[in-house]
Amino acid sequence: MATLRAAIERQTAHALACGALHSIETAHTFIDDGGMRFSVRVAENLARKEAARLTPQTSAASGSQPPRDPFLPYEADLFVADLSPTHVALLNKFNVIDRHLLIVTRRYEPQEALLDAADFAALIDALREVDGLAFYNGGAAAGASQSHKHLQLVPLPLVGDGPPLAPLETLLGAAQTVHGARPIAIVPGLPFRHAFARIDLARDPGPPADPRAAHDAAQVALGCYRALLDAAGVPALDVGGVAHQGAPYNLLVTRRWMLVVPRVVEYVEGISVNSLGFAGSFFVRNAAHLQTLAQLGPMTALERVSVAREDAVSRG
Repeated sequence: MATLRAAIERQTAHALACGALHSIETAHTFIDDGGMRFSVRVAENLARKEAARLTPQTSAASGSQPPRDPFLPYEADLFVADLSPTHVALLNKFNVIDRHLLIVTRRYEPQEALLDAADFAALIDALREVDGLAFYNGGAAAGASQSHKHLQLVPLPLVGDGPPLAPLETLLGAAQTVHGARPIAIVPGLPFRHAFARIDLARDPGPPADPRAAHDAAQVALGCYRALLDAAGVPALDVGGVAHQGAPYNLLVTRRWMLVVPRVVEYVEGISVNSLGFAGSFFVRNAAHLQTLAQLGPMTALERVSVAREDAVSRG
């Protein structure tokens, strides 16, 4: 996928020019809390996104028609690349962060289904070119707004220029391994249940890509993900022969590490929290929500939407 970055730039320019891409204008500030510098974006105008979200929900509630799947078919003006036989890359229509990519299954799969080897193969292909933060919102309580399975990828850093690091990474150096046979760790500075592991997803199999090497990389990533779910207490359920999540969760992935956080609710004091919050990036709708977040503290907000730390990864 040697042309992915160029394709993102090219398609972004096209989608903006034709009106298919609606970048949400934001003001930006920082809140320091718990040893992290949280990035907070404040929306200046959400009218178009709210109209797009509420219209299909209202129709479904009235019984006139089912909610529309925005990925079947997807908007051609948002198409970036064919990642694999099973996945395409699309621009996020309502983006807060520039060059925000969606990694979407070609056929419908539910967002509550667990990720599989095909998902990780597509993700790794994208990460090998875009040194970014990938994330997955497992269910509505974890911030998922669409039911069609899709991962997301944003470039690092999340704000400005500098090393490709997320704010969370200031805490990761203190991670403590809790399962010797598997490199599963906890991060002492995080006050909610989670499971963390280091992993190397940056190695390039070289041109032409070795199918076996690509398969092996996807299997390693899949094994790490399933081990993290298990360690964090997110069970797998069989639904019609397909593994589904037994609880909502957020997954964060970079070239260097993975983190799983179980969830209980989407909102805290009216503020929606998805995977990006755990990376150190919040998006709020107005100045009142910014004040609420500042008073509450971002780390406390994350704690309140997650499972309590006393139920954290077992040291056994």
